[in-house]
Amino acid sequence: MISSDVIRGYNDLIILSLLLERPSYGYGISKQIRKITDDRYIIKETTLYSAFNRLLKQEFIESYSDISPQGRSRTYYRISSSGRDYYHEKCEEWELTKDVINQFIKE
Repeated sequence: MISSDVIRGYNDLIILSLLLERPSYGYGISKQIRKITDDRYIIKETTLYSAFNRLLKQEFIESYSDISPQGRSRTYYRISSSGRDYYHEKCEEWELTKDVINQFIKE
């Protein structure tokens, strides 16, 4: 399993990546992360909602209430246009980060 310290700076990128596909709610995003990573990264609920609050404050995502297929009211999140721009910036940053770190990885 990957350490949350290693991935902390990229939680926003992960969340925005999933919201590019479609709006979702918190637990749905958490499940997607677990599924995509084969349970190698499990985002803590507090980490997830801290990221949502930060992204909302920066206006990179928007929230809205809707009724789930099970009939319950849920808070959903969707990416904003500035969130799409931020996502692309974070992708470029990730590429640079990988290039730098790979200079220090010895096989």
